[in-house]
Amino acid sequence: MIYLSTLLISMFITIALIPMLRSMAINKMIVDMPNERKVHTSPIPKTGGIAMALGILVPILLWTHMDEFVRSILMGSCLLTIFGLIDDIRELGYKTKLLGQIAAGVIAVLYGGISISLFEDILPGNTIFGHYATMAMTLFIITGVTNAINLSDGLDGLAGGITMLCFICIAYLGFCSENHSITLISIAVIGAIFGFLRFNTHPATVFMGDTGSQLLGYLSISTALHLTQGDTPISPLVPMLLLGFPILDTLTVMTERIANGRSPFVADKNHFHHKLMRLGFFHTEAVFIIYMLQAFLVTSAFIFRFYSDCFLLVYYAIFAGLIVAGFIMADRSGWKLKRFDLIDQIVKTKLKRLREKNYHIKFLFLTVKVGLPILLIFTCFLPATIPSYFSIIGIVMAILLSSAALYQNKWLGGMIRLSLFMTIPLLVYLGEKNTVSWLNVNMEFIYNLSFGMIAVFVIFTLKFTRRKEGFKSTPTDFIILFVALVLPNLPDIQIRSYHLGMLTTRIIVFFFSLEVLIGELRKKYTALAFLTVIVLLILSFRGLTVI
Repeated sequence: MIYLSTLLISMFITIALIPMLRSMAINKMIVDMPNERKVHTSPIPKTGGIAMALGILVPILLWTHMDEFVRSILMGSCLLTIFGLIDDIRELGYKTKLLGQIAAGVIAVLYGGISISLFEDILPGNTIFGHYATMAMTLFIITGVTNAINLSDGLDGLAGGITMLCFICIAYLGFCSENHSITLISIAVIGAIFGFLRFNTHPATVFMGDTGSQLLGYLSISTALHLTQGDTPISPLVPMLLLGFPILDTLTVMTERIANGRSPFVADKNHFHHKLMRLGFFHTEAVFIIYMLQAFLVTSAFIFRFYSDCFLLVYYAIFAGLIVAGFIMADRSGWKLKRFDLIDQIVKTKLKRLREKNYHIKFLFLTVKVGLPILLIFTCFLPATIPSYFSIIGIVMAILLSSAALYQNKWLGGMIRLSLFMTIPLLVYLGEKNTVSWLNVNMEFIYNLSFGMIAVFVIFTLKFTRRKEGFKSTPTDFIILFVALVLPNLPDIQIRSYHLGMLTTRIIVFFFSLEVLIGELRKKYTALAFLTVIVLLILSFRGLTVI
């Protein structure tokens, strides 16, 4: 339950702080101005990284054991956050930024004890030369990856999505290794990124800035190295796969700059995401393709985590070669994505009447509007028992929600979110921990299948909605589907015994679907408020029967 609490606390802190920090950024002109190198066309506040940093910090301070490693990455993270914030306000030069990254890396190496064990087998580790060479190489990798994630933050949702997929794998590996600190830190970061992506998916209303991108890069490589180096069956080259795409992107673009006689630190538009857009892909399509490649590498890291170092090195070299060769061939041949406008026009003409009548969106939304309440009410009866203390909480929340519906309608949306977002995690957790005896295998299969069906209908609802504001479909949907499909099917016995995968999937689907439902209702919350009161009263009544 502590991991779930960590996820929710970091996510909600980030979500709560971003609107306030965004307003402050606009007033203080802490914004990213558009230019010929950037893809956005209007000034965007870049204070999302501060919100993520605070969202990550709070649960770590609450529940993580403060050993030397945790203290070191907290110190390094605070240092990078300060440097990043100054850079977001005054735009530091690359030398000053690099100095901050090196300083944070030194803290992780000297105080945190992070060391690349792979080089201890190659270099004479018992000699002074071997010891210092290993530290220097570790510092170089930490600094390099921190900078790589910083440079990859070029499209809406890109850096956040890449690192989120990486931290999902790190959290799982940490859980399997019974490394509580790594697991909790990774989950805290996942929650903060998830909250941030709500505002950063295209078209973004806030950027993470250097504060956020450097923080994510530093935390990702530090936790990955700490988990995979030393006395562990996991290959020390697993971090190479986890962070392989931004590393390859940075190495490729710097090599091109040097080959052209320019400084490797001078910004340009030759990153992979820029190249994809030059090939004719739209903004969201470029992000989606990179998400898929990153998911492929993360899945490979998990599958091959116990394979030999030589195998992982060759595997990554083949992947990198194919990616670079593909871009070179496309560039030399002048290949562009063909949109087939004629076919698009024919299809659009055939579907014009259907789209004007909105039959598809009406059907999809009706399925979500009816199916989600049924699923939620059914879930209320899955726990064998409901804690008695929840009866009082449920009754109080039901009264407050009813009062908001009758007298303060402007508060109703917030009250519904508060009630359901507090109730659903506890309800799903209790249903997994102590399930009723009458739920047989076939019923459980249908129940789990219902979550997948709801998720599909919700995503299609977002694809076809005409809403201009609110929670809309983005490439981040791919990450949600990735988590929903992968976590319940992880082969580890511990994961299955705790039902962690399915528990996480159910909560994510509930939250995601409710956000979409609330947005599509367009402030007509009466029916949803009535449903929420019913759920609270059911749980309250069941809790009272325990007393």
